[in-house]
Amino acid sequence: MGTIDMVVSSTGPMGGFEPKMLVVDLPFLFRDREHAYKVLDGEIGKELLSTLPSKGIVGLAFWENGFRHITNSKKPINGPEDIKGLKIRTMENQVHMDSFKELGADPTPMAWSEVFTALQQKVIDGQENPIPIIYTQKIYEVQKNLALTEHFYSPSLLLMSKSKLDSLDADTQRILADTALEVAAYERGLIKEMEDKQIDELKGFGVEVTTPDKAKLQEAVAPVYKKYESQFSKELIDKIINTK
Repeated sequence: MGTIDMVVSSTGPMGGFEPKMLVVDLPFLFRDREHAYKVLDGEIGKELLSTLPSKGIVGLAFWENGFRHITNSKKPINGPEDIKGLKIRTMENQVHMDSFKELGADPTPMAWSEVFTALQQKVIDGQENPIPIIYTQKIYEVQKNLALTEHFYSPSLLLMSKSKLDSLDADTQRILADTALEVAAYERGLIKEMEDKQIDELKGFGVEVTTPDKAKLQEAVAPVYKKYESQFSKELIDKIINTK
């Protein structure tokens, strides 16, 4: 529509423009941050962004929301068996919902503006988000169990209207592209720094922090990969996994 020029978005809504963009939302796809950066800043990331201009959008850079973790009001989570039966708020992202179903949870999409009250009133048992969101939105006031699951890595996309970008001169376009990448490096470092500090502060607020067995969680969600092989292509998934 062209009513705004730029936006920072999670990858979830981008599935409506290009289904393959959701490949990065597969559970436990990235070993760590460095793996994610190599994929997103390399040829695979460029390949994903190249699908957008035909939809009237240009992806300038992959920024970061961070790895997602689970909070809940019921019990500490040490493995997949502790997630079974929990009603967990997720984004309206089918890959995310399918992943939580495989873990035996009841994934419940809900507008973020409703989540705190829903947690407070026990309408849902928990939610999942990067640490800075859990901290800044004061989820610790209504949830005292935090599991450092790193089940999804959430990039954020800096997007721009193609028509707006095309209206700018070449020098301005270059400055925008270069600055987007510079800010990506700074913002990623800031997120990591915030996470380390905020986890310590959450413990000080009385939150019990656990680090579940990631291998067991990965095993539990393995069927999700099979389900999405045809949509994302097994070749692309394997290429991401094997990036060193």
